[in-house]
Amino acid sequence: MDAPPPRKIIHVDMDAFFASVEQRDDPSLRGKPIAVGHAAARGVVAAASYEARVFGVRSALPSVTALRRCPELVFVPPRFDVYRAVSQQIRAIFADYTDLIEPLSLDEAYLDVSEDRHALGSAQAIAAAIRARIRADTGLTASAGVSYNKFIAKLASDQNKPDGMCVIPPHRGPGFVASLPVKRFHGVGPVTARRMEVLGIRTGADLAAHPLAFLQRHFGSHATYLYGAARGEDHRPVRAHRQAKSIGAERTFERDLSEPGPLHEALRVVAAAAWARVERAGACGRTVTLKLRRSDFATITRARSLPRPVMDEAAFLGIGAELLAAQLPVMGGVRLLGLTLSALGTAADVADDEEVQPALPF
Repeated sequence: MDAPPPRKIIHVDMDAFFASVEQRDDPSLRGKPIAVGHAAARGVVAAASYEARVFGVRSALPSVTALRRCPELVFVPPRFDVYRAVSQQIRAIFADYTDLIEPLSLDEAYLDVSEDRHALGSAQAIAAAIRARIRADTGLTASAGVSYNKFIAKLASDQNKPDGMCVIPPHRGPGFVASLPVKRFHGVGPVTARRMEVLGIRTGADLAAHPLAFLQRHFGSHATYLYGAARGEDHRPVRAHRQAKSIGAERTFERDLSEPGPLHEALRVVAAAAWARVERAGACGRTVTLKLRRSDFATITRARSLPRPVMDEAAFLGIGAELLAAQLPVMGGVRLLGLTLSALGTAADVADDEEVQPALPF
């Protein structure tokens, strides 16, 4: 049997979404380094404009650190109701081109446009039309990656940011991946990247040079994904009803913490970063899980599930603080602390208590 034609996947990623909405709505902020969040000592940056990113200001950075890096930084309180409304506008645009939409957060999504609904002639033309519609309808810019799988489409969307597009057809996929540093690969975090560097793996080409057995020895169950990614392979479909299992944040300390005061202060920072991600995803959940890693690397997890969703950061932090207090003192101290929200749904949920397509050019 003939192999089906490759999928046509677009990854759309809004440019500095929260910060761009604030600059759009307040012209006095345009061209200035701004951070969405609170400048308080316990605050965390939820998003940063490109002007702020030049100074190394990024999301999840403590506000005090952000201000040290950029003294001229302007903090703007988040308006998640506005961001959700704009996100709905953008998703309505997506829905005009395909039913296969997999949102990752309020500001990014995968689209499978293998079916050319409007006969535009190519996946690249569809992506261009979507970006033009977003600009016209919202006054905001979006970047897009167009490729034959989700892994490469996501890499491509970051290639020409902001307000850019990158198209990687199948014959260019392996070479494109080979040229990139592995730390840019989705699923390769800082810890894995450091382990790879020790092994002499710095680029996709370095990764592809190793057999699967080698990767399994060093990266366990993650090896199969890495082996395929290094060769430009990713067979995951776009899932129109994808639901994240949990959303959270964690922090590894330079020195182990043992005193209740510093641990609870650290929990506040972690909870703020985690809740910003919950808001960003437009999600809500019923289970709060605390994660503690001791100095001997033993990991403790404790969770509490509620009959109704946790609806604000104060409640989220409060449950986390109770879970933490119940574990103190921690023998040997704590080297890592995390807090997550799971049993997820959407705000709407709370309120409401392989056919082959004709080949489409890139």
